[in-house]
Amino acid sequence: MSLTNLVIPSEVEESLIVSEIFRDVSAPLDMTEALTPQAGRAAPQLLPKSLLYSIFARIGGPGLDTDSFEALRASDRGNFLGKAIAYDNRQREIPSRFIQSLRWHPVRLISFLESPYYYGAKKKYLDWIASRHLDSGRYDFFHSWSGDCLETLRVAKKRKIPSLIEIPTWHRGSQRAEISGQKSEVRSRSWKSRFLLERERFLEEYELATLVVVLSEKAAESFRVAGFPDEKLFYLPRGVDVERFKPGMRPPIFRAIFSGALIKRKGIHHLLEAWHRLNLRDAELWLLGSIHDEAKPYLKQFGRENVRVLGFKRDLENYLNQGSVYVFPSRLEGSAKTIYEAAASGLPMITTREAGDVVRDGVEGIIVQPGDVDAIAAAIEHLYRRPEIVASMGGAARQRAVENFTWDHYRARLLGAYERAIQMAR
Repeated sequence: MSLTNLVIPSEVEESLIVSEIFRDVSAPLDMTEALTPQAGRAAPQLLPKSLLYSIFARIGGPGLDTDSFEALRASDRGNFLGKAIAYDNRQREIPSRFIQSLRWHPVRLISFLESPYYYGAKKKYLDWIASRHLDSGRYDFFHSWSGDCLETLRVAKKRKIPSLIEIPTWHRGSQRAEISGQKSEVRSRSWKSRFLLERERFLEEYELATLVVVLSEKAAESFRVAGFPDEKLFYLPRGVDVERFKPGMRPPIFRAIFSGALIKRKGIHHLLEAWHRLNLRDAELWLLGSIHDEAKPYLKQFGRENVRVLGFKRDLENYLNQGSVYVFPSRLEGSAKTIYEAAASGLPMITTREAGDVVRDGVEGIIVQPGDVDAIAAAIEHLYRRPEIVASMGGAARQRAVENFTWDHYRARLLGAYERAIQMAR
């Protein structure tokens, strides 16, 4: 059965979608075989019996909170979720007895500290709690995120428990990640310095984890450049709710949309400059996301009447389905969730390879180099003048999301990652 014709409602048992995805090889993802071990294989047979999961986020909600919820759905439906430790629980599907919320935590007492210290302290507290759980002997697998789990990974190593960590962006020691705008670490000799997350912490986590999950080819490349072995990498793209994000009616005017934080790392200043240069008639640009100070000078310099700054929107689907095209010229992401959402909404995309692997150049959109204002402007103008290409690319984007990037696909691949880690730990 081809995934092209496969539509799985959310109520279907997880085992059905797992078997279907792992059996079908008619539409492989654009990654090397080493990073797509699920292709052509049977559904996973080796799975944890009792999973410990920790994350510096909430369970259920927008952004990373959605990823955590969908990951836990896989283990909950597979009847092997032991405990999840997070900073809040905002969902009701997974019984609360499986989730330890740290919402009321003692680190609040130092919330007056600057964010690098306060958030570092919160992550280390999460790690301390998780390490005590794992050392209890009640769990046989550990899943967490880079930066959240050094002490717990040390316990996993000591007890020979398979472990998996997810990387939200790129290798922490990558020079490209530094250039791409990650904040430099604040260093201090004061008492507060114990709370900082030093780069060495991340690097040790990479070494201790049985398996390292990356979200895109660019992320994988950053690890290879650092000399990290391919066999420890596992490709796990994100998912999207294709029932929530759906195509709408094409607007009567040409409408370009950007969603995400208005920061330079995501290329907002380059998009604004390109839009200003074009000065298109019967066109508008919608900016959906929180406004950061670094974007304000560019909004002032390149702002026009047809640039609408709408702010952060929880019902993003009701805005994306009013667009013509989606523009996201980011210079550093793991795999931007907004790209998945735009694809599911049937929008052709102008983006960068650094934003992830959803878009194939010339099929679902146009790939540009980060910072290339001329290329961004040319791509926008090309789609502005060719509505038939907008329609064909938008249809291809929707199809790609439905056939490759639903949350059912994500959970099936996650089970494959668990199996791979268990095999490697033997």
